[in-house]
Amino acid sequence: MERLLLTLLVIAFFALGVYGMWRGWRRQARAQSVRVPPFPDVPEDLGEPLLSAKGLYVATTNAGHWQERVVTRGVGLRGPAVLRLYDEGVEVDRAGTVSFWIPRESIVDVKTAKGMAGKVMGTDSLLVFTWRADDVELDTGFRGDDLAVYPQWINQVKGGAQV
Repeated sequence: MERLLLTLLVIAFFALGVYGMWRGWRRQARAQSVRVPPFPDVPEDLGEPLLSAKGLYVATTNAGHWQERVVTRGVGLRGPAVLRLYDEGVEVDRAGTVSFWIPRESIVDVKTAKGMAGKVMGTDSLLVFTWRADDVELDTGFRGDDLAVYPQWINQVKGGAQV
């Protein structure tokens, strides 16, 4: 009986912790939905992409604050994605969730980084786009399957970036 009570107490404590994290995530999403404008939808009829890369969408954070993950509107979850570059901008096509668009005129910078929002690597293996959604500056991180294409991405995107 004593062991059963202890087990139930541990399960209840764990459930309370999970509930607290869920409430915190929802509160953060609600607060950010006021500050961060909706991300642009992907335009139709874009034609063939200039570049494409498969990999992992890591996160979108407030620019310069690599640990402040943006969680509103479903962009807070890491997952498989395909990045496509078009003349008009970059499509972040995330598997199983809503894709979003980064217009080329909104891109401020593109670079590599070692970490973002809890994902840290020993090398510069993240491709990070710094861009503006209205007056909010954001960083969107992507970990490609092939890191050798990063210089191509940086050269292609910086051609249209307002640095």
